[in-house]
Amino acid sequence: MNYQQTLDFLYSKLPMFTRVGASAFKKDLTNTIILCEALDNPQNKFKSIHVAGTNGKGSTSHMLASVLQAQGYKTGLYTSPHLKDFRERIRINGKMISKTEVVSFVKEQQKLIEKTEPSFFEVTVALAFDHFAKHQVDIAIIEVGLGGRLDSTNIITPKISVITNISLDHMNMLGNTLAEIAGEKAGIIKKNIPVVIGETQEESAPVFIKKAKTEDAPIVFADQTLTAKDFKVKNNKLSLSVYQEEKIKFKDLQSDLTGIYQHKNILTVLQTLTVLNDETEIKTDQESVYKGISQVKKQTGLQGRWQTLSKDPLVICDTGHNEAGITEVIKNISQTPYQHLHIVFGMVNDKDISKVLSLMPKNATYYFCKPALERGLAADSLKETGCQIWSNRKELYISL
Repeated sequence: MNYQQTLDFLYSKLPMFTRVGASAFKKDLTNTIILCEALDNPQNKFKSIHVAGTNGKGSTSHMLASVLQAQGYKTGLYTSPHLKDFRERIRINGKMISKTEVVSFVKEQQKLIEKTEPSFFEVTVALAFDHFAKHQVDIAIIEVGLGGRLDSTNIITPKISVITNISLDHMNMLGNTLAEIAGEKAGIIKKNIPVVIGETQEESAPVFIKKAKTEDAPIVFADQTLTAKDFKVKNNKLSLSVYQEEKIKFKDLQSDLTGIYQHKNILTVLQTLTVLNDETEIKTDQESVYKGISQVKKQTGLQGRWQTLSKDPLVICDTGHNEAGITEVIKNISQTPYQHLHIVFGMVNDKDISKVLSLMPKNATYYFCKPALERGLAADSLKETGCQIWSNRKELYISL
């Protein structure tokens, strides 16, 4: 098989959550363990940081990778889903895994894949771990796919576990309350391994504290230790200063991720780096922090986070996909000057459509579209729901 045929095999043979939803999510680590045992357990051959959370885990993972790269570490990065190219999921120092390596891996493991019948995600995790081990990375940032406790990535023993925040999402698989969802995310907290929680939330904090106590895992909440102030966006950079106990720790820290919501992820990253410096052999200095945070997109290839696609006219895209994520996007829209707001909008069919649409700006022209996925919600269905929420102003809503 060539590269395209290999991808076709993976997409057609294996259930993929992005495409089909809950039926692809396997609440069991057995397949991942079988695949990795056949590969001589590559996950045990490199240091790692494990990142979970409802929102922000992708940005946090990329920022951590960027800082570690700036420090000179050979850094692996595993994230999901991809936006355009499958290989976005697996990178070393920002460089995507080669097509040849993808083809070789699938060819060598094809019989086991057909026998085991894993999910698309399970195979991708095994491929990433194998890639990082073979290339002898110094450290890898591993982003959880869904949940944590039973996520395929949860066979690693990281240097530190990170949980960004908890919001209502994937309730049909993770639980109907923030506490229940937090219980699943807390599954990445391991015996004696430090854990950083990004945001203190009333319902989830006790869950994390209890799990950390059970595992004798040192725990710290980033937003209880660090504070971000002096926000501004200028020259396509987000600038802020970070304080610890009213003493400035980072002055005029700049990020090429300009969404105002990124300040939460930046605090999570900085606290994680502090714990790494204090508790492990992985060290980073201030110079690398400044460079890494300011060049995330350049160093890691991150896309889709309040990303400017065009300046004239101004076109911005974002991958916010649940109530909490959309709320942050709307905050950014409210701070962006415009004459008339046009929104191209698509969703998948297993989200809380009405809740998300009720949050969206009413005074805009909407172009509803269907994602090219089996889970994609028909544009006309999205339009109909929008019309019901926004007083049947059908002239403002266009189906693509």
